[in-house]
Amino acid sequence: MHDNQKHLVIIGGGITGLAAAFYLEKEVEEKGLPIQISLIEASPRLGGKIQTLYKDGYIIERGPDSFLERKVSGPQLAKDVGLSDQLVNNETGQAYVLVNETLHPMPKGAVMGIPTQISPFITTGLFSVAGKARAAMDFVLPKSKQTEDQSLGEFFRRRVGDEVVENLIEPLLSGIYAGDIDRLSLMSTFPQFYQTEQKHRSLILGMKKSQQHAKAQQVTAKKQGQFQTINQGLQALVEAVESKLKLTTIYKGTKVKQIEKRDGGYGVQLDSGQTLFADSAIVTTPHQSIYSMFPKEAGLEYLHDMTSTSVATVALGFKEEDVHNEYDGTGFVISRNSDFSITACTWTNKKWPHTAPKGKTLLRAYVGKAGDESIVEQSDHQIVSIVLEDLKKIMDIKADPELTTVTRWKTSMPQYHVGHQKAISNMRETFKQSYPGVYITGAAFEGVGIPDCIDQGKAAISEAVSYLFS
Repeated sequence: MHDNQKHLVIIGGGITGLAAAFYLEKEVEEKGLPIQISLIEASPRLGGKIQTLYKDGYIIERGPDSFLERKVSGPQLAKDVGLSDQLVNNETGQAYVLVNETLHPMPKGAVMGIPTQISPFITTGLFSVAGKARAAMDFVLPKSKQTEDQSLGEFFRRRVGDEVVENLIEPLLSGIYAGDIDRLSLMSTFPQFYQTEQKHRSLILGMKKSQQHAKAQQVTAKKQGQFQTINQGLQALVEAVESKLKLTTIYKGTKVKQIEKRDGGYGVQLDSGQTLFADSAIVTTPHQSIYSMFPKEAGLEYLHDMTSTSVATVALGFKEEDVHNEYDGTGFVISRNSDFSITACTWTNKKWPHTAPKGKTLLRAYVGKAGDESIVEQSDHQIVSIVLEDLKKIMDIKADPELTTVTRWKTSMPQYHVGHQKAISNMRETFKQSYPGVYITGAAFEGVGIPDCIDQGKAAISEAVSYLFS
């Protein structure tokens, strides 16, 4: 190592850490920065929650299955590692909501459950007449008082009433965060709804305007799904990034025990007994382990107290003729007050035709949510039979699946409760004073989606580089 060379250590090889390493290498090459890079991952593989199972011709995502195309850093990373020809958009199709054992089509023009077209909302069977009348009060209600934060539930209930929240908004939003919408933070998840209400007073009218604006810009765009994935499975993205890392020393199956201050830098203690000296470090691991790497007075109590939900994904492969599904769509979410264990189901081969061989049907169901996580602890066999029992109430399934796979994600969905944003920024401020040059980031901080994590990895890199060379 040259005298003037700096050592930057990235801890955690999920997509946040991988993106950080990849874009740091690009910067090192472009600017000739004297940096040595190490990436440390506790598990034997990189990619974190991105895992694809290839079996009998099926492509099954164990974790996330796609990213939003409009969040540009997802597709951009795929292009940057040479996978642009493998990017595919989801098939568009009707999404459904299950209420009282009946699948109702998602009302046309609903954005995250907020109506932007009135007639589909008036004719839907999702809500009672009283529920629809209460939602219409959004047109006359004043905008809410300005506030630093509030729960998603409080905000949406005030605008459109309990029924629309419970039968439509809640199943959509809690599906993304596996959380309790009466505790989830509006400003950390969907601040745009608050801004729309503040600007237009009525949430429905405001959303309608922004939809019209978006449509006007998309006149030429061809009709396709708004999600993208890699047709070889998302793990191909992880493998492509890994294969491009030429300047990074990668440690797999290696845990960081602790990070301590050392003459002008940090000692990163590994469970192998080795200690690496770092001039700067980026920590992207789950928040529970970030907390345990630093001494108690590092100011990270918020991470210690932050909760995470446990969930499981259940993939079922059938012969096509064994599943009669007359609905033409991509899947459904389930209202919380329904008597079902599953929270949602994707008709995967309809949404992503590349994921199942010809003549096969692939379904992917989800279990586990805030307040109802015990199902995740059951055996594979029990989980599969619970899921099948639920699905048989909705679709005509004539035979057992020929392939099943259950993936548990224990305490893996960080919960952004009310006040999250402010707590994170206060904590980082305090931490910066005690650990200058160490940056904590990832899914527990500013977004759980793949593009959000990539953005956070890039932001940490630019902070670290300016810290090292300013």
